[in-house]
Amino acid sequence: MSVFDKPIVMIDFETTGLSPDMGDRITEVAALRIEDGRITDRFVTLVNCRARIPSFITGLTGITQAMVDRAPPVAEVVPQLLDFIGSDTLSAHNASFDEKFLRAESARLQLAPAHQALVCSLKLSRRVFPGLSSYKLGLLSGQLGIAFKSAAHRAESDAEVAAQVLIHIGRHLRSTYGLGGVDAALLVALNKLAAAKVPQYLQKQAGRS
Repeated sequence: MSVFDKPIVMIDFETTGLSPDMGDRITEVAALRIEDGRITDRFVTLVNCRARIPSFITGLTGITQAMVDRAPPVAEVVPQLLDFIGSDTLSAHNASFDEKFLRAESARLQLAPAHQALVCSLKLSRRVFPGLSSYKLGLLSGQLGIAFKSAAHRAESDAEVAAQVLIHIGRHLRSTYGLGGVDAALLVALNKLAAAKVPQYLQKQAGRS
């Protein structure tokens, strides 16, 4: 068994704000499928939710009102996105943020995501690489030697880097602990552990593989 023998979909949303409960909507999505330690497929699009884009969001992301006004409607994008994800494990950097937007936008259309598990690359990084100066994606990736290929704070760029972080973690776990393989179940379990307990847990898992 190799790194991620079963697909994991790394997702990133750009949004109008921090909370769908407060009326914030998605403006862009990128979903990248990772298989056997590499990105094999991707779904990327701007999204028209008929929402006003705050000026500070345009300043942060470069996404303008005109760009989303010309984009495919959310009623078209979300079903396609859910089909792309299917029942694969879902991952994101600060996964609870992206998952709550996915669930909120799906619920608006009376749909429901079908992913079987959720892996947070932010939590994983804190547990696998304790003591780093920052776990924000831009700073974390730099510490791990992973470079952005295009501007940060766009969905595809952020998802690409987060995917490389997750792949880096998988390879690190295999090489450091001699694991026979790294799968979603192991990553979900690590998400739930305190950092101090991770080495002992992984040594025990290596003994079983």
